Amino acid sequence: MRITFDAVPICSDKITGIGWCEVGQTQALAESFPENYYEYSFFTSGDAERVKRVKKFAGKSIKLNTSGFSGYLYRAASTFLPVPYSFFFGRKSDITHFFNYIVPPFVRGKKVVTVHDMVYKAFPETVRGRTRFMLEMGLKRSMKRADIIVTDSEFSKSEIVKYFPQHEGKIRVVPCGVDLERFRPCETPERIPEVKKSLEIEGDYFLYLGTIEPRKNLERLITAYAAFAKKAGEKAPKLVLAGGKGWLDHGIYSRVEKLGLTDRVIFTKYVPSEDMNPLMCGALAFVFPSLYEGFGMPPLEAMACGVPVLASGEASLPEVTGDCAVICDAYDPKSIAGGLYRLWSDEALRRELSRKGIERAKGFTWKRSAEMLMEVYRELKNE
Repeated sequence: MRITFDAVPICSDKITGIGWCEVGQTQALAESFPENYYEYSFFTSGDAERVKRVKKFAGKSIKLNTSGFSGYLYRAASTFLPVPYSFFFGRKSDITHFFNYIVPPFVRGKKVVTVHDMVYKAFPETVRGRTRFMLEMGLKRSMKRADIIVTDSEFSKSEIVKYFPQHEGKIRVVPCGVDLERFRPCETPERIPEVKKSLEIEGDYFLYLGTIEPRKNLERLITAYAAFAKKAGEKAPKLVLAGGKGWLDHGIYSRVEKLGLTDRVIFTKYVPSEDMNPLMCGALAFVFPSLYEGFGMPPLEAMACGVPVLASGEASLPEVTGDCAVICDAYDPKSIAGGLYRLWSDEALRRELSRKGIERAKGFTWKRSAEMLMEVYRELKNE
């Protein structure tokens, strides 16, 4: 088969979870099924750095197919006008896979789209206005254009069916994986103090890693941490909130100031990929009380590192964590605070969760994810 991957999610210098999902699946596909032809297709807008970034992921197995046209202009225009994607890419492709919700008009061959979640429907107030507008304008048409819709979890499938029941028959669940080379118990422990120093972290810490945005429930986490710290006293670990600055985040920062926690809650700069493992492995526990996740990659990455996890029981998170995490009520700061205290005070519990988490993470490999995705492609090829 000749398979095109739309590379928009992996062009940025700050890749989000959607981009890492594409990297994991496409690299594993190329490695496990080398008999096919693969290409990353993307608009460069004349940016040579963008080409370098994608080339790094492509290696020798995935070709690059680029256009110097502006991707921003194309996406803006194709929202309102049927500008054919095939003018630029995929003229000879059997299948083109779009990993970020939107299938543009007039794509040659079969079309696969990954719809990660329905957060813009379920929690519209937590979604950036520009993203919400794009999805309101384009997702309905996108799913109609797609031959198959891929999603990350059974929870997300049920959510898509709730809002778009007409497409139930063409939804396939393909769970994400975790890169067990990047996320595993730290083999270079000397890197942990180096990374802590670079991020201005001292002593023990709870870690949240992800975008600073309302959906992640960080205001309640900060409120819960205040209650925990009051109970734990001076020995309480710091709370480190690491990751990219998001949107609608003013309330998160002001909550820290209001509660007088500016010396206990640390907001880091964007964490480079090579620093994530030491940062994760250095944490006392990983905290992720999110309100809504299509999959929930960060807790899985923490489990793979052998770091005990506190997660909410919402959305897809129980599918990921199983019985390998302390589960809290996302809407109850007392429940979150209680989970923090359990993890801080019970070393035996931390050891047990570490052991169980490592084992569970082994079941979520990118190789397995790629095998399931290849079944989707073969299904389309054999129609």
